[in-house]
Amino acid sequence: MDNSSVSSSVLNNSDSNTSDVSIPVAAMTSHWKPIIEAIPSHEVATGDFNPTEHIQYEPPARVHTMKDLSLPENTGISPVAVSEPFRLFTTEAVHRMRAEVLSKDVWDNCKYSSNLAQCQLRGFAAQYAPFVYDTWKNPETLSIISKIAGVELITEMDFEIAHINISVKSEQQKTEEVAAFVEKQAFDEDEGIAGCPWEDDHKPIVDWHTDSYPFVCVTMLSNCESMIGGETALKTGTGEIVKVRGPQMGCAVILQGRYIEHQALRALGTTERITMVTSFRPRCPNLPDDTVLTTVRPISNLSELYSQYSEYRLDILEERVRNQLRVLRENKRGGKKINVKALKGFMREQERFLAHMNKEMVEEELVTMGSIDDSHLINHHNDHEA
Repeated sequence: MDNSSVSSSVLNNSDSNTSDVSIPVAAMTSHWKPIIEAIPSHEVATGDFNPTEHIQYEPPARVHTMKDLSLPENTGISPVAVSEPFRLFTTEAVHRMRAEVLSKDVWDNCKYSSNLAQCQLRGFAAQYAPFVYDTWKNPETLSIISKIAGVELITEMDFEIAHINISVKSEQQKTEEVAAFVEKQAFDEDEGIAGCPWEDDHKPIVDWHTDSYPFVCVTMLSNCESMIGGETALKTGTGEIVKVRGPQMGCAVILQGRYIEHQALRALGTTERITMVTSFRPRCPNLPDDTVLTTVRPISNLSELYSQYSEYRLDILEERVRNQLRVLRENKRGGKKINVKALKGFMREQERFLAHMNKEMVEEELVTMGSIDDSHLINHHNDHEA
């Protein structure tokens, strides 16, 4: 989540396709279960997603633009950079989502771990979470997301509906962290350096990076009223660092994370933090689709990921070719001379489109599951360009 000429008083937190996990490495086994318990099924309402009952939309106080972040206005697919947190779902809707996310089927079949995050749930919605799936496919939900993003969006693909990041800590860990934070604040005040950010003393969860997908909507499924930190830091075009506060339970933040350098900072003062990250791409086939699979390839069912990725990309290509064919036929009927230069430009663009797609679909035997390299990090690209 991001900003630049944004007032610091309203900036302070969020998330993207990364997780704030405090689970011991030893817990990364197929037998590991969450210490968070889902609400008993008899206490959770049933029935299909209904926008009238489950959406509680309150527009964000402000939406910050790429210009606000001192980034080129032609960067990305929209002038919008990031929204401030806004209410999106009712409490009942959040409970329904949590019940599905924390179900045995999801944890047994859809849990992934990597060197960057020890507990993520992916690719579960279509088969195991009908309420979550219908929520993000609903036209009213998509309309809200698109309005805030400043461009008509659709879900990236079914596999990316509701990537879940989970962080859990014991009460003792939470208490110790908060006590250390309070002690540091008191020390800083005594030394006359109060106001220096706590997060700067600790490594971020993930280094500066950009996301795999154009836009994300990060929805909070936990009660984070007592949370300290947990912001998303954003890098502006001038090199300034700003922070955006994260959403409270049932609230969300929208970020054009593919084109904005950001990092997720650690959170203190809470025993659980469950964020739902839903990815989006432009509906219009003529807009750029700069999707990459770098950070998601090692934490996915590759057959399913590649199938859905290639299907939607080929759909885009088909629609572009049909549009170009229609122009050719209309020009011919109108007696217009063929514009060879424009046609060759169109073909070059589609060659680049297919080359990019080919590059992203790495052979399965060359993918090390659970191992995400540095190629998604901004610093990595800078080092190779130096």
